[in-house]
Amino acid sequence: MVGVPELPEVESVRRQLLPRLAGRAIRAVDAVPQARFSGLSRAAGTTITDLRRRGKYLLADLDTGQDALELVAHLGMTGAFRFRDEEGWEPDAYVRATLVLDDGVLDFRDVRRFGRLSVVDAGDYADIATLAALGPEPLSPAFTPEGLHAALAASRQPVKAQLLSQRPVAGVGNIYADEALWSARINPRSRRVGPERAARLWAALREVLAAAIDREGTTFRDYQMVNGQSGRYATHLAAYGQAGRPCRRCGAPLRAITVGGRGTTYCPACQRQ
Repeated sequence: MVGVPELPEVESVRRQLLPRLAGRAIRAVDAVPQARFSGLSRAAGTTITDLRRRGKYLLADLDTGQDALELVAHLGMTGAFRFRDEEGWEPDAYVRATLVLDDGVLDFRDVRRFGRLSVVDAGDYADIATLAALGPEPLSPAFTPEGLHAALAASRQPVKAQLLSQRPVAGVGNIYADEALWSARINPRSRRVGPERAARLWAALREVLAAAIDREGTTFRDYQMVNGQSGRYATHLAAYGQAGRPCRRCGAPLRAITVGGRGTTYCPACQRQ
């Protein structure tokens, strides 16, 4: 089972990186050539003024003294940031990029090479289609029950596939889609989600994501925070990865199916519609 970092995991990484990166100057960037890295030389000589998150992306604001730039990072499946002075960390063959800062060195390690690092003009995501098309942030005022209902009603895809598209709401992947749909008692294959059920799903998404952030995300194998520790939400999962186990709500065995090409777990008794 490979848990791809989603909003709670990326937010946990952001919170650990921000105190050490804000105000730091980037002296140099060293990276192996690969398709998902672009424009990194532009970061040399800039200063990091902030580190934000948008969906599953990290956005570092870079001050050049003239034009504003952004360093866009996506962890992919196995990406992780580690500081060289972190106890127990030794760079290995899977370090794909290194940022030399004015007070240390930050490595980006990525075993499977699905991570992304790009420097772009601030706000210009034309070459990063998935970032440009993101829906609202689920924990922001822009995300509303009415807006979620309208977004879901605009498509006849199964509701789980719509959530994974990132268009109705940003940052939700396989783990937290299963969890929120279970909490809202909605079948992941449902193609019609009315206003009342959309409101339940809206509340469930916010509750599940907030709880996962509090526990610094979910680790199955690859995801680690900057300090090398694992997320602590796995023991709280009610649906994802729990196929065959009794539903915490009704006791019926949870069932594994495929929705939109993705493995999905749900309760056939509680999530009928």
